[in-house]
Amino acid sequence: MSSIKKLITIVTPVRNEEDSLLQFYNTVNYELSKYNELYEFEFIFTDNASEDNTFLMLRKLATEDKRIRAYRFSKNFGYQKSIFTGYTLANGCCAIQLDCDLQDPPAMIGSFLNKWEEGFEIVYGIRKKRSESMIITFLRKLFYRFLNLVSDESLPNDVGDFMLIDRKIIDIISDIKDSSIYIRGSIFSLGYKKFGIGYTRNPRFFGKSKFPIVKLFQLASDAVLTQSSFLVRIMMFSSVFIGLFALILSFVYILLKFQGISFPTGYVSLFIAILISIALNSLFMGILGHYLLRVYNILRNIPVSLIDESVNDERFSKKNV
Repeated sequence: MSSIKKLITIVTPVRNEEDSLLQFYNTVNYELSKYNELYEFEFIFTDNASEDNTFLMLRKLATEDKRIRAYRFSKNFGYQKSIFTGYTLANGCCAIQLDCDLQDPPAMIGSFLNKWEEGFEIVYGIRKKRSESMIITFLRKLFYRFLNLVSDESLPNDVGDFMLIDRKIIDIISDIKDSSIYIRGSIFSLGYKKFGIGYTRNPRFFGKSKFPIVKLFQLASDAVLTQSSFLVRIMMFSSVFIGLFALILSFVYILLKFQGISFPTGYVSLFIAILISIALNSLFMGILGHYLLRVYNILRNIPVSLIDESVNDERFSKKNV
């Protein structure tokens, strides 16, 4: 075995986590201590402009533990962008994403590393059970399966961002320029060798969730628009179907007219046809607008995040990622 230890990066996005931060650090540090003879570790915390003492606590922890690098954003850029920025800052041979709320068990780090050493470039957790309402759980499962059905790439069901990714994947996704990035979709679309490990997701014991239902729907929207051309295909097929239907119906009316059959003025049918046409055009224009907005934002090269302050990394005063 080589005497040079591999560096493993732990990537953790935080926002207003003063209640859970110390418990998270102590728990993860205990798990990592089991592998100190094999690996070296670094922590990367990306702080989405917390409004409590989270960054002050990170600064103190980083003073005591030089393995910690902490980055505070100029504003709240969102969960996905926070994870993405953490990956781009990782120096490790691989990176493991862990949320600060400890709902994803740090005890699985060893299993992730074992599978990585076996040659798997992506090792991810599959949420077999989770502590939340039956309705939310059902909607999540339904969404994962819908996304997999319509996605241009095969995506595993019931999988979040809790995963290990190899250095080669970190380097690839770091070049992505997408202001509405969907991390797990981008990773799984690369096609590298992957392995899933089932687990029970813990309840949140500290603090409050930073993911209200509105943000869940926003994430779902980003996922569908990023991973699938399904909506565009619906527009294309619907347009062809409606066009053919209208053409056939026109020929029918013409043939019946030549056979001497008279028709009422048909205002009701005409208005229904017009309303349907307007509704479909409005829907399809809205879908096109979403895609055009994403292209527009990419062309504008909007920063995924902006680091305003850092600890244990003097390279950054302000950095676009």
